[in-house]
Amino acid sequence: MPAVFPDFRLGKVLATSFTATLTERRGDSVERIPTPRRLVDWLAVSGLAVDSCTTAQLDLARELRESIHAAATAAAIQDALPASAVHVINDRSVQGRAAAVLTPEGERRWRLGSASCVEDALSVIAADAVSVIAGERDGKLALCASPTCQAAFFDTSQSRTRKWCDMNTCGNRQKKARFHANQRKNPRSAE
Repeated sequence: MPAVFPDFRLGKVLATSFTATLTERRGDSVERIPTPRRLVDWLAVSGLAVDSCTTAQLDLARELRESIHAAATAAAIQDALPASAVHVINDRSVQGRAAAVLTPEGERRWRLGSASCVEDALSVIAADAVSVIAGERDGKLALCASPTCQAAFFDTSQSRTRKWCDMNTCGNRQKKARFHANQRKNPRSAE
């Protein structure tokens, strides 16, 4: 019987989507890549398909994920970037083999070679993190307003005032909580 895993939270920014493979960091955390096979699945849906993954490679991926999260969080609150996180991101960035390609729609995609491994995919994620954290893209890093989440996300909204990493999860949960709190305070307003 196959294991049931939580859904992936996929966004438009590769690096912050990767950090979302661990959610609810300040509550009951949810690990979305608990096994090497699940990392292979996440990489495939993110356009970085690899054939296999070892436990050691999963450990490397999680170390990169946590380093990106630490650096993105520091950047979002305009704090100094943790040296250890910068070191891991830079190490992973230079270790892989991938090429940026242009799609017919004018978008950049990454292409791994036919014999690519997890380290190649991690280098793409690390390179994406570098461009986001360095401020090379139009948008800003922010932290989710959910007290149990606090995920770093890249806000590309026009006003740059997004509050939630994902409106369908964290935002919706907070709206429901506010609604129920108001119902408890004013029970007659529901009639």
